[in-house]
Amino acid sequence: MTFCALAADDVEATYGTGKNIFTLATGSPGELGLLKALAEDFAKRADAQMKWVKAGTGQSLKLLQGKKVDMAMVHAPAQVEKAVKDGWATGKTLIASNEFYIVGPKNDPAEIAKASSSTGAYVRIAGAKGRFVSRGDNSGTHQKEMQIWQRARVQPAGDWYIVTRDFMTASLRRANAEGAYFMTDSSTWIMEKNIAPELAILYRGDKFLVNTYHALLAPVGATAGHDTAEKFIAYVSSPDGQKVISDYGRDEFGESLYDDAAYAAKYE
Repeated sequence: MTFCALAADDVEATYGTGKNIFTLATGSPGELGLLKALAEDFAKRADAQMKWVKAGTGQSLKLLQGKKVDMAMVHAPAQVEKAVKDGWATGKTLIASNEFYIVGPKNDPAEIAKASSSTGAYVRIAGAKGRFVSRGDNSGTHQKEMQIWQRARVQPAGDWYIVTRDFMTASLRRANAEGAYFMTDSSTWIMEKNIAPELAILYRGDKFLVNTYHALLAPVGATAGHDTAEKFIAYVSSPDGQKVISDYGRDEFGESLYDDAAYAAKYE
């Protein structure tokens, strides 16, 4: 059987030194260190070695569909359902959640703090032509952003709408430099808000902004590390893995960066 090879320079980091090698694609959980905490604990238990490919949700799913990685951790429920239905992904497992915050200049020129919904906040931004940073990369964050614009019946365009085609932390930094609004996930904000001293949380709390993460596998036999990746998903969804998730960041920041699967299930 021939498996698609992953180029060495596609791998952002390797965790563990075991003989059971598998590849995983994800974005923010890797950037923020949660993936490392999970992978290193799992590697000791399963004589494993994880190779992390840094990619947003859209690209992670493309890599999984192309059999370039064994598994993905993503936050786009509709795409997850379609991938499973179409048969090129399996093992759908709810693992965690966080939420999206809309941050922006502290003087809030578009007055989004007065909004009663995320849609209302976006309507206010567009109406005021307040600067807004978009990742524009088909990540889960970008997909959620576009769903809100659609609800607001706004086609964002113009000098006020700044597209980075970059990851969450870099885009947050750009929003700070531009004095712009930006939709960041709560985990990134808790860990990285020091890079955006000019910004503040201006809108939060809409149930539509709860952000659920799922793990997905390539089908049996499609990739070389399938069996180890399957064991990793089982570990992540176990009480031990869920404790790593629910505790992550608490000692350093006074609050966890992610909610566990039991909490996330309320928003499925």
